[in-house]
This record gives sequence, structure tokens and C-alpha cells, in this order.
Amino acid sequence: MITYDELNAQNDSITELSNVLLYLFKERSMCDTSACCELFHRYMDKVRDHIDLVDKNLYSDLLNDRDTNVRNLVKNFMSGSQEIKKLMHTYTRKWCPHKRPDELMIGDHERFLKETEGMFEMVLQRIQDETEKLYPLIRKTSGDLETAA
Repeated sequence: MITYDELNAQNDSITELSNVLLYLFKERSMCDTSACCELFHRYMDKVRDHIDLVDKNLYSDLLNDRDTNVRNLVKNFMSGSQEIKKLMHTYTRKWCPHKRPDELMIGDHERFLKETEGMFEMVLQRIQDETEKLYPLIRKTSGDLETAA
């Protein structure tokens, strides 16, 4: 059983970490600190865990809904999940090589910052879409105002 409060708490934690990291990453010297790196890996884990939780638990009933608009919205969320996972994979391969998993390897700080901002923006947009579109749709179709799945 997953409640909306739990989902919203996860989203709040992801949003908070992205805001802190963007602030820290603007200063080049902060990017090389172990504390910043640990926060970054925590952020990536939280995003991955949240997307997996949503993907595995919230879509099944909606995919079987008679309403085509409901099914299409869910398919868009599923597609968005894949896009975010792909972006995160590409990003980590570029900036977090396997040889040094506890470090960020930043050669071009401006490019790193731009790509990080883009990834964070995509995740934050996803969070907003979940809050404004997906959760209300689940509430409407299930009639349960507290439990999402």
C-alpha cells in the first residue's frame, strides 16, 4: 500500500536535494567534495527508486481503464520514465565514470552545470506532472483519496 503522503514526501525530498545540489554545483570547488558527491548519489538513488515505485505500482489499473485518455496519459508517463532513466544513465556514464563511482569527473564545469540543470528540470517537471495529473487521475478513477496503490 502506497499513500499519496508517501509519494509526496519522496517528491519533496527529491526537490529539496535538487535545489541544494544546484546551489552547490554553481561553485566549481564544491563539485569535488565528498559531501556534494554523496548528496548527488543520494539524489540519483531517490529519483530511480521513486520512478520504479510509481512504474511498478500505479499504472496497472489505469492501463485497463475504458477511457482512452486515461490510458494515453499513463502511456505518456511510462514513456517519460524511460526517457528520464535513459538521460540519467547517459549523464552518469559521462560525469560519474565506473572507475571512480564516488567522484564526479568534471572537465567542463559550464557544460556539467548546464546538463545537470537540464536533468534536474526534467525530473522536477515529472514531479509536477505527477502531482497535477497522475495523482488526481488515480484519485478520480479509484475513489480512494489516501491510498495510491
